[in-house]
Amino acid sequence: MRRKKYVIVGIGGRSRMYYEALATTYRDSCALLAFCDLNQTRMDYANRILAERCNHPPVRTYRADQFDEMIRREQPDCVIVTTIDRAHHRYIVRAMELGCDAITEKPLTVDEAKCQAILDAVKRTGRSLRVTFNYRYAPASTKVRELVMNGVVGRPLAVSMEWILDTIHGADYFRRWHRDKRNSGGLLVHKATHHFDLVNFWIGDRPDTIFAFGDLLFYGRANAEERGVTKFYYRSHGSENAKDDPFALHMEEIPAMKHLYLEAEHEDGYIRDQSVFGDGISIEDTMSVLVRYRSGTLLTYSLVAYAPWEGFNVSITGTTGRIEATVAHSTYLNAAGDVGIEGGHAFEKIRVFPMWGQPYDVPVPSAEGGHGGGDPVLLESLFGTPPPDPFQRAASHIDGAYSILVGIGANRSMRTGMPVRIADLVTF
Repeated sequence: MRRKKYVIVGIGGRSRMYYEALATTYRDSCALLAFCDLNQTRMDYANRILAERCNHPPVRTYRADQFDEMIRREQPDCVIVTTIDRAHHRYIVRAMELGCDAITEKPLTVDEAKCQAILDAVKRTGRSLRVTFNYRYAPASTKVRELVMNGVVGRPLAVSMEWILDTIHGADYFRRWHRDKRNSGGLLVHKATHHFDLVNFWIGDRPDTIFAFGDLLFYGRANAEERGVTKFYYRSHGSENAKDDPFALHMEEIPAMKHLYLEAEHEDGYIRDQSVFGDGISIEDTMSVLVRYRSGTLLTYSLVAYAPWEGFNVSITGTTGRIEATVAHSTYLNAAGDVGIEGGHAFEKIRVFPMWGQPYDVPVPSAEGGHGGGDPVLLESLFGTPPPDPFQRAASHIDGAYSILVGIGANRSMRTGMPVRIADLVTF
């Protein structure tokens, strides 16, 4: 049997889930051929992981400016894109132009122009593009989809979602490249793409109009000064002021981060441990969004990134009942070690309230693996031979576009103070 050939571009923390899976579980049907990145040190570390954890030979490495050469030499069937968000479109479009399919980490991209470039490239080339929304595959999320599909709430009319990021994981977005909105689109694109996709997925509808408020109210130097903070620093490594700061990240104490970032920064200058109370943060940490769907369903959404716990509360109210779900996540840091524990679910509860009946709890199946057990199911969907999926969890580029366009529209609404229609952002 011919093995399907893959290359990966962007060898940061998120790439590890993919290359470890290809090198172990899916080794007989998939061939991992090469890495591409700006930073040779990171690629060398990934090759060490392949050798030490996967018993896999090293793969060839290419610098970012050798992407076309990699495609010509390796002749992959599919390119996996796990770069910084603002570069996703560049590699997706070029991979498809060179005859490859693509798989991209979320978000699809960061603004409407880049989104349009991807939509146009898919039409022009006819290639396939998958977006890896692993939260769809978590048992709790799938169960909500099943309940709505089975008519438990009737026609959904109102959705309320509160997503809470804590002072470990949430704070981390303010230490690294995500803190610059040009790189990530802010948390309403980078992070909330998951959340808006879940709502789209659960209710089977497309968003139409968006209005939003958002601000930087907790992180950043000015906010810290107002709270009386007097000790500041640029980065944690080597700083006396960072030693007793609970928000500081000490990479030298975390082997995976030490090898992946601290020992690699001499090549490209990327500083992974900036102070969350420094200057230059251009993303929001407190956001509220209103969305009207094509069917008329209304979504009320909020996101904070500095809470004492992490997870979400969601309710879906329809013509015949209501679903309420609460999921608490285990605390984690991206790229700190075992990808199998990232985004684990510490607590899950789903309750149904029939319009004229007694409320009842809905059991959530337990599952192993990252993101509440969603990662292994996602990987099987991407690289294995999954059974037919009645929930249609595999996300296309269209799904990816609609999820980010809510965040992109929210960003525009925050700038202008006006509602934004998705039809005014891109053409499908």
